[in-house]
Amino acid sequence: MKILLPPSETKHAGGDGAPLHLPGLALPALHEQRTAIVDALVELAADESASRRILKLSERQLGDIAHNRMLRTAGTMPAVDRYTGVLFDALDAGSLSAASRRWLGSHVWIHSAPFGPVGALDPIPAYRLAAGTSLPGVAALRRHWAQATTAAIAENAPAFVLDLRSEAYAALGPVPASVPSIYVRVVTAEGRALNHFNKKSKGLLVRALADARPRLGTLRGFRRWAEANGIIVRDAAEPGIVDLVVEE
Repeated sequence: MKILLPPSETKHAGGDGAPLHLPGLALPALHEQRTAIVDALVELAADESASRRILKLSERQLGDIAHNRMLRTAGTMPAVDRYTGVLFDALDAGSLSAASRRWLGSHVWIHSAPFGPVGALDPIPAYRLAAGTSLPGVAALRRHWAQATTAAIAENAPAFVLDLRSEAYAALGPVPASVPSIYVRVVTAEGRALNHFNKKSKGLLVRALADARPRLGTLRGFRRWAEANGIIVRDAAEPGIVDLVVEE
């Protein structure tokens, strides 16, 4: 099983890992797309005014321009430790056991805007780029990433994909029809979609999976595991989607 997570706009700065090595990231077939985006971000960072406008940066976020300027030389840290925010705070990967972190490394992809899906333990630098940003000299990110990412996932051929991404990031790389998958929404018992609790619940779900380290290869297996652990998963009205039911 592979789990697809969205990234977060907020990130930890710094990192003592070796500089970014694009060929070493998960799904190496995406190397060409990754190189193009990194090159575009580094070039954009040379123009502070354009960076502020295109990346929609506030005064407090100007440090992100330097992060983009140093994408190829800055220190790195595992992707799952790089991101902050509600989902990643709930996952709290830093407090997991070594075995659970290895499970994350084997089973979780985090779908970033500049690198595409990366492994949870893949080392990445701090950066600034959102799914909806249009970079000079590069096609719109959806056109740049979608077909290549879908093909890379198909080549990897996971037995089953649990898709926890936001719609914006799912559009950057739809799971191919050849790979069994299910898209997860977070709702109340009455079926109302949630925002803050959406992210928190996804983080807690992935933490529970990492703690248990189950061997799951089908939606049926995931449902059985969820039921055994008091997690409510039910069919949504739309095909290909399940609802993760939580309390507010």
